[in-house]
Amino acid sequence: MPKFNWDTAEELKSLWTDRIVTAKADREELKRFEGRIGRVVTVNWSGKAIVDFGDGAWYDIPASEEFLTPLAADDPIRAKYDAKKNSAQTHPDRQS
Repeated sequence: MPKFNWDTAEELKSLWTDRIVTAKADREELKRFEGRIGRVVTVNWSGKAIVDFGDGAWYDIPASEEFLTPLAADDPIRAKYDAKKNSAQTHPDRQS
């Protein structure tokens, strides 16, 4: 097990949190995210970005440009991201 490094974890958090990203679909393990745009919710202590693709789940992907591509503010693909469609929204009241 790698040694815990508080400074590295905090650096990754400040670098990646709230960034709009796409997963690198050329990597076999990330092919299922091809064409999807998400937001990094946070970075966990293992160095994995917790990404919300707006489908009701959060995915842990290594917080590195080897696995994620951050989208610039003026990137036209970024317009596809719908901030209101994320898994952290409140649930509607139950119907009887």
